[in-house]
Amino acid sequence: MSSIVIQELRVSIADKEIIRGLSLEFSTGEVHAVMGPNGSGKSTLAKVMAGHPDYQVTGGDILMDGVSILEMEPDERSRRGLFMAFQYPMEIPGVSNANFLRAALQARLPEGEELDAVEFYQRLYQKMDLLEIRREFTARAVNEGFSGGEKKRNEILQLAMLEPVFAVLDETDSGLDIDALKVVAKGVNTIRGPEIGILLITHYQRLLNYIIPDFVHVMSEGRIVRSGGKELALELESKGYDWLKAVKPETVGAN
Repeated sequence: MSSIVIQELRVSIADKEIIRGLSLEFSTGEVHAVMGPNGSGKSTLAKVMAGHPDYQVTGGDILMDGVSILEMEPDERSRRGLFMAFQYPMEIPGVSNANFLRAALQARLPEGEELDAVEFYQRLYQKMDLLEIRREFTARAVNEGFSGGEKKRNEILQLAMLEPVFAVLDETDSGLDIDALKVVAKGVNTIRGPEIGILLITHYQRLLNYIIPDFVHVMSEGRIVRSGGKELALELESKGYDWLKAVKPETVGAN
């Protein structure tokens, strides 16, 4: 079993502290949901884990199987098994989806080993069918001209193909209608299992109707202020987030 341990993490951008001593641990075989109001630091956490250069880590650490990843470049973190699905996936004009995925998989092979083209396309088409993505998308540039739902499906397709050890999904439900949400959730549920740990960042409880988390954590003002089971998401749906402001973090649960 592999694990990611976030220890008393502190993160700033432009001299403004956003994450203030956050601790969290998750392992393969688990789905953890992180919820919280806008501005609580959820997306900042995801970007720092992926290695975004604009954020400054001023304290704490992020360990993957006991090894700090903070000094690693984003591509090294990826090769070690960390994947991030972005809230707003970028367009990459001139690079087809097929070539993008093929290059990503090739980069993970030992030097001198070549990816088998026939096996690659067989696997790609299987994953595309799962996510209800039309075959012609293989020739289209990455996310260029895609709808919001198509971009999110494409992120999950990348996840399915790369088979990381850990996946951080940053508000994957953002901008999706109910049909697209169900398709994306189906893809995540098919991928989840004992070989992958998933950190699911979301603002709304509705995604958790389709992807049932093992644990739910609530962020407020840059810290985890409460943790619990899936029923915690239902409590947030009922009460909202305002009640958290009236409660001291140390009295609502451990990080």
